[in-house]
Amino acid sequence: MNVTADSRRRMPAEFEEHCATIMIWPVRPGSWPHGGKAAKEAFCHVMEAVSESEEVILLADHAHAEEAAAMAPARTQVLEIETDDAWARDVGPTFVRQGENIVGIDWCFNAWGGEVDGLYAHWEKDDLAASALCRELGYEVMDAHPFILEGGSIHSDGEGTILTTESCLLSAGRNAQLTKEEIEEKLCAYLGAEKVLWLPRGIFQDETNEHVDNICAFTAPGEVVLAWTDDPEDPQYALSHECLAYLEQATDAAGRKLTVHKLPIPSVPIVVREEDLTGYVFEEGEDRREAGERLAASYVNFYITNGGVLVPQFGDKNDEKALQILGECFPGRRIIPIAARDILLGGGNIHCITQQIPGSARRMV
Repeated sequence: MNVTADSRRRMPAEFEEHCATIMIWPVRPGSWPHGGKAAKEAFCHVMEAVSESEEVILLADHAHAEEAAAMAPARTQVLEIETDDAWARDVGPTFVRQGENIVGIDWCFNAWGGEVDGLYAHWEKDDLAASALCRELGYEVMDAHPFILEGGSIHSDGEGTILTTESCLLSAGRNAQLTKEEIEEKLCAYLGAEKVLWLPRGIFQDETNEHVDNICAFTAPGEVVLAWTDDPEDPQYALSHECLAYLEQATDAAGRKLTVHKLPIPSVPIVVREEDLTGYVFEEGEDRREAGERLAASYVNFYITNGGVLVPQFGDKNDEKALQILGECFPGRRIIPIAARDILLGGGNIHCITQQIPGSARRMV
């Protein structure tokens, strides 16, 4: 679909008011071992923290809807919508304001790379989820097919600036037929943006081709946090320094220079252990974990709610430092630590499993 620019359209920042948060019940055997037992508990901890200040809308297939409703916090609305996995950020709609209305963008989803380097072979249910959810909740849908994009690959400051990474949006498995300039034009048209900031890289070993929501995020207009390490022996060192060099010369849509807050990555890499490998059931063509594999652990993968900031915790000495830095960035919100290793084992983290719906907060069920 070709979309025309609309001056009334804009993508709100995550730190603006939410109507609700979307999540998906984790059951995919190739992502969540042992029937997803540990993942479900971790997802419930996230839902409990979200539901302190806004409603949770939880998607589940028919076979697991009753289980999801029984385990989820009381103030959760369960919708029977099928998906292939539980990454609400990437398969759910990206919501924009268009005048007085909230509109959901239904991007084309191909499992982070399709036949080039996608992570599983079948993603048909995931690709249908955004429009199905919008219909269920009564939101207008803007169909962006065949343009491929995941919600985790973009961040907005709410004032016309979009953050993304070249490593992801220019990857061969997404929109290889389009130039960088053509991709930027589509982002600006769909999201009502005036400027796109293209970070060169993301987090080392991020299997999404380095989504921006793992490396850099807006904390306020003109301010970002950047995943960081001072260890020149760490593979992340060069990637983060390249991003910092870019951000230091960049200006946003309002012409402001950006204030960059360095947010450390864990001091010790988080890796897949031998015991983590038991309990998975993989489909043909599905990416598989290996013992010793470094996971893309980052505190930047936090999620902002109306009342708090949910921050991944890895049992690392930098956990507390991350909480302190984000507390300074969000003085009006409660900083909520969430043990997140069981989410990370699936391939993403707290921001990856949540997607906000902007608007006035609804009465929580």
